Amino acid sequence: MTSPTSTQAQTCAIRLGLSHSFAEQLPNSYQTCQPRSIAQPELLYFNHALAQQLGMDLSDLDQALLAGLMSGSVLSADARPLAQAYSGHQFGHLSPQLGDGRAHLLGELQTPTGERVDLALKGSGRTPYSRNGDGLAALGPMLREVIISEAMAALGVPSTRSLAVVGTGETLYRQQVEPGAVLARAAASHLRVGSLQFLALRQQSQELSKMVDYCLARHYPDQPCPQGTSPALHLLKLVMHRQIALIAQWYKYGFIHGVMNTDNMTLSGETIDYGPCAFLEAYNPEQVFSSIDQDGRYAYGNQAAIGQWNLARMAEALLALIAPEQDQAIALATELLQQYWPQWQQAWRQAMGDKLGLSQALPEDEQLIQDWLTLLEQQQIDFHLAFRALSSHLRGQEQELNKLFRQPEHLNAWLARWHERLQAEQLPDAQLAARLDQHNPYLIARNHQVERALSAARQGDLSPFERLLQALQLPFADQPEYEDLRQPADPRVTRQYQTFCGT
Repeated sequence: MTSPTSTQAQTCAIRLGLSHSFAEQLPNSYQTCQPRSIAQPELLYFNHALAQQLGMDLSDLDQALLAGLMSGSVLSADARPLAQAYSGHQFGHLSPQLGDGRAHLLGELQTPTGERVDLALKGSGRTPYSRNGDGLAALGPMLREVIISEAMAALGVPSTRSLAVVGTGETLYRQQVEPGAVLARAAASHLRVGSLQFLALRQQSQELSKMVDYCLARHYPDQPCPQGTSPALHLLKLVMHRQIALIAQWYKYGFIHGVMNTDNMTLSGETIDYGPCAFLEAYNPEQVFSSIDQDGRYAYGNQAAIGQWNLARMAEALLALIAPEQDQAIALATELLQQYWPQWQQAWRQAMGDKLGLSQALPEDEQLIQDWLTLLEQQQIDFHLAFRALSSHLRGQEQELNKLFRQPEHLNAWLARWHERLQAEQLPDAQLAARLDQHNPYLIARNHQVERALSAARQGDLSPFERLLQALQLPFADQPEYEDLRQPADPRVTRQYQTFCGT
């Protein structure tokens, strides 16, 4: 690695409006530490629309100062940088201490709508939790997080957001030689299941109780704890509901997170840590792209089961707070977690039913949904093109759907059942087609297009990145000018495609 400098960040007089409820209320859950400074930070990307949503008026700042603030080279007067502590089950194995090894939480912003949002940096240098890591981040993975997180937000999927990417002028050695970069990220919070595990493993019951109360107040202020229910059990229930809804959205849009460790599962219900993530092309519930997921633990079709597994680990961390007696606590947590699968089935059914134009997907619709997915799997049909083509079919443009299938007789048999089911919706085909288009994107972040954009960026050309990102802002609208970005990769490319964590 080449490094222009590793001096400590400098503080300026600018105030960003940062507050610090996490640092003030949960002092045993972090260590203070400074981002490092770099000699000549270069602003490569800045999300002006997000900055406006966050209530950040940075329009008067010159590019150099903005690059400094977004990389940690320059700290605002109200920043109090720290690294959060957390544990985590990684691929099923417990790591008692992980923590932010290359990230700094600068503080929290109060948005114009009254929300509290974390502002954090990723790739901003070593922390007390870095272990053997260098605390740095490469350009490719940081731009990947921008593309995928912003694409997910445009799809309506709860997600952390990408505010800026700053080049560091360094050369890093990862899977390949890459330029260095820092990502500025906004999140509802960075608290994870692993945050609770960290305190539970250290038997810090009072701090754990404070964290439960903090999470409820910050993320679920309009859902008070029922009388007679412990706050810990209430939090478990609310997090379960949000995770079910989130993972159902992942299934809806063919998203594969790739590394669903408990330290990557937020208590807010947002998607976080876009490492080896990718999207389905040909439908395959066993699809894995992550190079480190050798056994398919986090395959597309396994994500719901892993969601429940992670919640069980959360329940274990909270047992001492759920009830005074362990047997009683286990019984209460078990009773709650047994509701996971019925709730998941309903959420998944509705998410997929939306894609088929069903205003209310009923239990008896599951066979219709599953038969469609089986048809896609058997004939290796692209997940996204097939669903989007259903609306064209309703508009009388049948060739778009027919050309995808090698055995149209199987398709026609299923279409007859679908049309029969749609009659219950009592809507004209044109309105049904418009409904489908609201749930089946015209464009998603195709894996090979993401890689193409990242490859060009590594060589100093950001135009493919900028074009792809622009196209993904309106994923449900017909955008013929981006037809080249819409098409799947050659199946031979997809079969060999792998994603990496970037650390």
